[in-house]
Amino acid sequence: MSGTVTMYSTTWCGYCRRLKSQMDREGIAYNEINIEQDPDSAAFVEKANGGNQTVPTVLVVGSTGVEAVMTNPSLAQVKQALAA
Repeated sequence: MSGTVTMYSTTWCGYCRRLKSQMDREGIAYNEINIEQDPDSAAFVEKANGGNQTVPTVLVVGSTGVEAVMTNPSLAQVKQALAA
């Protein structure tokens, strides 16, 4: 699997912790950005989620350059987007 994963999260988000542990277990590398410390990222998350700061919001750029933005995705959804 090639591609890049960026996870927009907060320190208190249980769904974020769960997805991070699943990706760690599967060996999927990702960049994590705390939206509470990065206003530009918070604005990106709001734009992707109808004005809400919903986390985790995950940006995946797949092996062919196809971009996907997903809100609270499953591990399977992340893997599928990476393969795209």
